[in-house]
Amino acid sequence: MIASKMKSGSLTNDLLIWYNQTKKIYEWRKTHDPYKIWLSEIMLQQTQVITATPYYINWLSQHPTLKSVAKSKFDDLLKLWEGLGYYRRVKNFYLACQIVLEKYDGKVPTRLADFMELPGVGPYTAAAVMSIAYSQPVPAIDGNVVRVVSRLKIIKERFPKSRKSILSYLNKIIDLKSPGDFNQALMDLGRDICKPSKPKCNICPIQKQCLAKINNLVYKYPKLTKRKKRPVFNIAIGVIWKKNKILVSKRKKNVLLAGLWEFPGGKIKKGETPKSCVIREAKEELNIDVLPVSYIKEIKHSYSHFKIIMKAYNCKYIKGQTIALDCADFKWIKPNNLDALAFPSASKKLFNDLSPVK
Repeated sequence: MIASKMKSGSLTNDLLIWYNQTKKIYEWRKTHDPYKIWLSEIMLQQTQVITATPYYINWLSQHPTLKSVAKSKFDDLLKLWEGLGYYRRVKNFYLACQIVLEKYDGKVPTRLADFMELPGVGPYTAAAVMSIAYSQPVPAIDGNVVRVVSRLKIIKERFPKSRKSILSYLNKIIDLKSPGDFNQALMDLGRDICKPSKPKCNICPIQKQCLAKINNLVYKYPKLTKRKKRPVFNIAIGVIWKKNKILVSKRKKNVLLAGLWEFPGGKIKKGETPKSCVIREAKEELNIDVLPVSYIKEIKHSYSHFKIIMKAYNCKYIKGQTIALDCADFKWIKPNNLDALAFPSASKKLFNDLSPVK
């Protein structure tokens, strides 16, 4: 939509004029391909634009089409996703692409209900793809949009209870000709102007219609739910050596970080030392006896709902036939081959500190 042909005055028009004048040209805004738009929305979940962009570009260089994704090996996709986090996203996207290829001949469904049946597709992702790729007037409600509308209308309910009120309001004002631009404008406004703290109300294009601004209540909305303190888990892992090779195990399906490779280990039990934890985990997970020889270092890492403090040890293989008892698979590999596998970020922090034990 060309800003010069739009008349200001209504909230929707003022918002779109601002968007057309200030919008950032991201890679996914250069296309109308629903597959590429869908991919961007999946990558941007819980992830900043600056982080997701190189992953998006690299992914499309390897898989320019949905069919390419569906026909790939999941481990290869997991490697492309390595470091982006929230790995369930790539698993669901992979499964969803396979369904689209089989059921819809590789074409992303145009019906909202059909699209929402796919793994990993929730109300926000569905609305974003339908509005941007197919120009369907479906409001996309993310955290930024919740904040903007909560301030605009002084909505006192906390999200998700406020979702019904927000959706009702957006359905009334969404631009029917450019619903994708409307949704992206609201997201941009929340990210760049209507921020959680230090909002830039003085340059907001819709400040005259904002009840929170008019009544000097901006900082009181949206009503937030107190976050629970994230628990901290103490972990011990072993870098197990045997004839200059390292033992790595693959995480089972349907667990956190499913499908990723790691150094064997686990949570330290009450009354257990880190070394004895490594010995126990090696036996329970892989049926082998090991001897912790030297301490490598401590690694602290945060996930969305918890934190870990991981102590790492160089270990010597003693005896036992390696069996995948409590993991999906295992490999004995040379250190220089570690980069060929997908590892959690915490484990990768050890790569530069590895040295064989005698």
